[in-house]
Amino acid sequence: MSLDLSRLESLLDGFARVRLLVFGDVVLDEYIWGDVDRVSPEAPVPVVRVREETVMLGGAGNVVRNIVALGGGVSFCSVVGDDAAGRRVASLLKDLDVDPRGLVVADSRPTTRKTRVVARSQQIVRFDRETSERTDDDVAGRLRGVLESSLADCDGVVIEDYGKGVLAPPMGSDAMAIFRACNLPVVVDPKSDLETFRGASLVKPNLREAELLSGIEIHDAQDLAAAAARMREDLGGADVIVTRGAEGMTLFEGGTKAVEVRTAPREVFDVQGAGDTTISALALALRAGASLLEAAVIANAAAGVVVGKVGTATASAAEVRELLRGAVEAAGAGS
Repeated sequence: MSLDLSRLESLLDGFARVRLLVFGDVVLDEYIWGDVDRVSPEAPVPVVRVREETVMLGGAGNVVRNIVALGGGVSFCSVVGDDAAGRRVASLLKDLDVDPRGLVVADSRPTTRKTRVVARSQQIVRFDRETSERTDDDVAGRLRGVLESSLADCDGVVIEDYGKGVLAPPMGSDAMAIFRACNLPVVVDPKSDLETFRGASLVKPNLREAELLSGIEIHDAQDLAAAAARMREDLGGADVIVTRGAEGMTLFEGGTKAVEVRTAPREVFDVQGAGDTTISALALALRAGASLLEAAVIANAAAGVVVGKVGTATASAAEVRELLRGAVEAAGAGS
């Protein structure tokens, strides 16, 4: 395993020359931050004294946030409801200098909202407002139109499937046909289906997702290799990266032997959103010219940044640069 720190830093600099289309389920992440110092007299539950409320883009929107934070350019396509949450999503995109015209407004469905109550750096409860129904024919037709018009100057595509209906058949397959026609490489973060994304260049499940997608229980390295082989077959030969939390990642590239890419130990405050950061860094690095191994090391460093923060966080290129040496050393130790 040969890794050059200066080359990885140069690849990071190259993120500024990459533009990606992000397509998938957008979420409006709402946070209620507070303190707990007593239990309610009405029921055995904590009383949260609210200090602050924040709102940010989640789901596929968090991939957008991470690509922007890492210095890349973004086009974004998704579906929102005709509601205040949908308008807030559009406003948050504008704040990032991302064109919101890729949002299709559907009056038949709500914008996905996840409201979290956090006290003492711990999430106490979460409220979800959402639907997983597939988009109707009118919305799907408009979505195909904005996809086709959003691909100008894009170097690649990131698909984020959170199972909220945007990619439900036949939309996912239709989108892949559009991307193939434009010869754009597609990186997929899948939820429950692979056949839809046949022809993708890379798929990035975590361990649990790899089990669900392959139908193979993973107990050891042999099981993992079998699961990856089945996923590669379903996808028509795509590369596979399985993320394994604190253990790093396992790479399956072509027909070569699996490569373990360890990650440097970090104090973990919140793993939420780390997968979005990982796929953002992977996609940017690959389009900037990185090998799959180099992209994985950069992505490990980026994920290391966000797990050290509370909430749906992002990693800047400068923050990733600070952790790159440790990521290289950890990857070398795992070879």
